[in-house]
Amino acid sequence: MSRVVLGRVSGLFGVQGWVKVYSHTEPRENIATYRNWHLQCNGEWQSVRVEQGRRHGKGVVVKLAGIEDRDQAAALIGCDIAIERDQLPPLPPGEYYWTDLEGLRVVTLEGTELGRVSHLFATGANDVMAVQGERERLLPFVQPDVIRRVDLEQGLIEVDWDPDF
Repeated sequence: MSRVVLGRVSGLFGVQGWVKVYSHTEPRENIATYRNWHLQCNGEWQSVRVEQGRRHGKGVVVKLAGIEDRDQAAALIGCDIAIERDQLPPLPPGEYYWTDLEGLRVVTLEGTELGRVSHLFATGANDVMAVQGERERLLPFVQPDVIRRVDLEQGLIEVDWDPDF
C-alpha cells in the first residue's frame, strides 16, 4: 500500500489533546474527513484515528483517539499526516492529484527534456509546476495551453513551452 502525505501536525489547540493541522487538501478541512491517518514521527509510522475535526480560522484542528492532553499532543508536532492512496476518491478525466505528478518527466512538444516535476503550488491565478532539470523552471499548470498531455503510465508530461524561457 502506498501512502500520500496530506499535511502535518503544526501545533497545539487547547488542553484536551487537540492539535492544529497544516493541510494540503482543498478545502483545508477535508483532511479531517479521512478517519484513519498514518503519522510519521522521527522516521516511524504510527496509525491513529481521527475522532473530530473542523476548520478553525484559517486552519484546521483535530482530536485524535488516545491523545488526551497537551503533553501527548505536543509529541506529535511536526509529524507528517498520510493516508493510504486507495482512500483518495477517483478524479474525473483530465484532473490529477499533485502527488501523482511529482517525479514525472517533462518534455516539450519538440522532445526537449526539461527535467522532472519537483513539486506544485497554488497561486491566485492557477497552479504552478516546478520542473527541476539543468535549472528550475516554473510552468503554469494550464490545460491545454501549456500542459498538452499527461501520461501517468509512461511517467511523462508533454508541454508547449520554450526551453529557453
